[in-house]
Amino acid sequence: MTDGSAIEIVGLEKRFGSTKALDGINLAVPAGQVFGFLGPNGAGKTTTLRILTGLAFASGGSARILGQDVTAAGNQLRSQIGYLPDVPGFYGWMTAPQFLHYVGRLFGLPRETITERTNALLDMAGLTSVRTAIGGFSRGMKQRLGIAQALMNAPRLLLLDEPTSALDPIGRREVLDMIVSLRGRTTVFFSTHILADVERVCDSVAILHRGQVVADATIAELKRRMAVDRLTIEVEGDAELLSADLSGQPWVRSIERAGSRVTLAVTDAALAQREVPAAVVRAGLGLRRFESGEVSLEDVFVDLVGPNER
Repeated sequence: MTDGSAIEIVGLEKRFGSTKALDGINLAVPAGQVFGFLGPNGAGKTTTLRILTGLAFASGGSARILGQDVTAAGNQLRSQIGYLPDVPGFYGWMTAPQFLHYVGRLFGLPRETITERTNALLDMAGLTSVRTAIGGFSRGMKQRLGIAQALMNAPRLLLLDEPTSALDPIGRREVLDMIVSLRGRTTVFFSTHILADVERVCDSVAILHRGQVVADATIAELKRRMAVDRLTIEVEGDAELLSADLSGQPWVRSIERAGSRVTLAVTDAALAQREVPAAVVRAGLGLRRFESGEVSLEDVFVDLVGPNER
């Protein structure tokens, strides 16, 4: 295992008949980080997580967790992993404390340890004062409880499959805040297709597309690799005239127009600062606003996987 890696994947493949769900992916996840596994639906994220947890077998390549091959791992390794599937299951008649006590007993933990961890995890999940049976929980409450149960064994690695999918904005924020609180305490590896979630909480990210890792770096590094800047221009008059004037320029990577506003992705910001005002004048328009800003993770994602895959 690469020194300091919680997960190391080399040439991992998974075939379903003639279809390749995973096509030789390589990935190393540093220990102690919150790591985002990003990709459009159907990219192979859940398949990868199922292989890591031993719920599915690879067709080729290897995957190691905490230095151990997942195909040969036994209960000793599994006791160091926490896992939350994309659709977690609960006993609806149980309360949250009852469920966590149940999970603790499944791990064979001492009674005192179960009680201590149940109290601490309920507090972390914001469920200490909730007495309702789990069947009456909101989706966000269930997801927070799901993360709590995945932490009952104090895992060195926490695997979360789409933990914020289908949550409302408040539920998403609560789950993300819980994930952030784990930074440095355990390695968190979570899959998602929601760009804003990754940008908010992750240290590093890998982007999976059609079964292949197309990017693997910190978010800041991914943005630098694009080597583009964004410019926003707002004009008085027909912005289409400005778009037409700039569309053939070699330093313009992309143009988006919305009403009187034109947004450019440019490869030479200094040249653009000189040329854009001149283009506004040539088009006979008035310049209302002209500002620059950094690229977003969405810009990187769209550049790598295409605009129609989310």
